[in-house]
Amino acid sequence: MQKVEFKEVILNSFEYLNRLKKIDVFAFVIMPNHIHTIWRIKELNGKGTAQGSFLKYTAHEFKKLLNRNELMNYYTNAANKNYEFWQRDPVAIHLYSPEVAYQKLDYLHNNPCTEHWQLANEPQDYLYSSASFYENNEINYSFLKDLRIEF
Repeated sequence: MQKVEFKEVILNSFEYLNRLKKIDVFAFVIMPNHIHTIWRIKELNGKGTAQGSFLKYTAHEFKKLLNRNELMNYYTNAANKNYEFWQRDPVAIHLYSPEVAYQKLDYLHNNPCTEHWQLANEPQDYLYSSASFYENNEINYSFLKDLRIEF
């Protein structure tokens, strides 16, 4: 997900599902090969879950952005699909207390600054993240809700 177009697909999906009142997004970071989110799933999106809609929509859009050679990196022998862009059964952690929520918030915002990634010097400097919302009160993404208000 290095290309900006892939990141924009994710952001557009957050925006769309938030506008439909299917999700609340409290925090996110889009990394080169994965994302972290703190979100609340509010209701079904038609017959499917909002998470399912997010995964399906973004996968279809990613497929359109890749050439044939790039697409082969995502090929799978699954019975119900030819390509897999998202990890099956992603890790979901219940944020049962403010302490756990803020620990996860710090973890995801600091992810781009780790030695492994080195995408930014400070969390708020990384564009594809909600860190500047929390650190500098910048409203770069209209779909963001403040986690601090929830606890």
